[in-house]
Amino acid sequence: MTRAIDRDVQRFKEIVRGKVRQNLKKYITHGEVLGKQGREIVSIPVPNLDIPRFRHGQKGSGGVGQGDGEIGQPIGRGQDDGDGPGQAGDAPGQHIREAELTIDELAQMLGEELKLPKIVPKGQNTIKSIKTRYDSIRQTGPDSLRHFKRTYKRALRRLMSSQEYDPERPIVIPTREDERFRAWTENPEPQANAAIIYIMDVSGSMTDDQKAIVRTEAFWIDTWLRSQYDGIQRRYVVHDAAAHEVDEDTFYRTRESGGTRISSAYGKSRQIIERDFPPADWNIYLFQFSDGDNWGEDNNQCLRLLQEFFLPTCNLVCYGQVESPYGSGDYLRELKKIVATWDNLILSEIKNKDAIYDSIRTFLGKGK
Repeated sequence: MTRAIDRDVQRFKEIVRGKVRQNLKKYITHGEVLGKQGREIVSIPVPNLDIPRFRHGQKGSGGVGQGDGEIGQPIGRGQDDGDGPGQAGDAPGQHIREAELTIDELAQMLGEELKLPKIVPKGQNTIKSIKTRYDSIRQTGPDSLRHFKRTYKRALRRLMSSQEYDPERPIVIPTREDERFRAWTENPEPQANAAIIYIMDVSGSMTDDQKAIVRTEAFWIDTWLRSQYDGIQRRYVVHDAAAHEVDEDTFYRTRESGGTRISSAYGKSRQIIERDFPPADWNIYLFQFSDGDNWGEDNNQCLRLLQEFFLPTCNLVCYGQVESPYGSGDYLRELKKIVATWDNLILSEIKNKDAIYDSIRTFLGKGK
């Protein structure tokens, strides 16, 4: 039976989640997710919810309905005349409550808010996981798997059929022949896995503000894709004129200088795919972020790599151009030359943090 306090707690949690849902766009665009706790829980700040209550004044301090008063006379305790020294304020500030949600809850809110279609994975029949089920009984096995009820029934049936069972002294001692044990079968089950490769231009024209935008958008992309697949693998590639595979922390902190050759990042990403993620078995997503600067003669090489390898291989190839005060933005114009030919090539212009919301919907809105 559910206690009233448990119902109240559940109702309060629903109210808090409602607040998160109402302000989800703000959390997406301004990165107000405080961080992951482990791998499954996310903490999000929401305004504190105060329950209305009466506050009583001091006894005999006067108030409404107590004696005659003059027009303009303050109610309750007198006010400071302003001649004394100033004192520290005692008014409470705005409280913040951290609402803890699972990744699945957050993904559901994201999908409903952005109206994202469910993804239909590929490769479900090639990657399999083994699931064990205890679904049968056998005569041998370890004591830890002994089925007490089945064993007791067989012993009782044996005693009754041999007329050795005494209702006055109902003692049943199973023999080895009476024992039965739980048995299992191993069933291979289809499992859909996804690989995400993030590419970022870390040349001097990409500032910390642009990297913060990329990090926020990557978090929400991960959140959605994790809800659609059984397993997610991530790889990170940074580049200026040369490309390097790095860990996640380095991906968001590295800053270089010098020229930019996007084809170097494509070459490194192709090596990663061919090494770790056979395209027939994996759902591959490529998310690239840059301010659009690229060495002019390199653009043709980039378009060739995209059309010969990445676009035929990947579920999605997404390019997000983050506006920078130093970037030219030329590469987006090159990609627009081929975007009509490939329905899995998605382009997005991210001018500032407020554009993250629409960029995520643009990238994930096709359900690929």
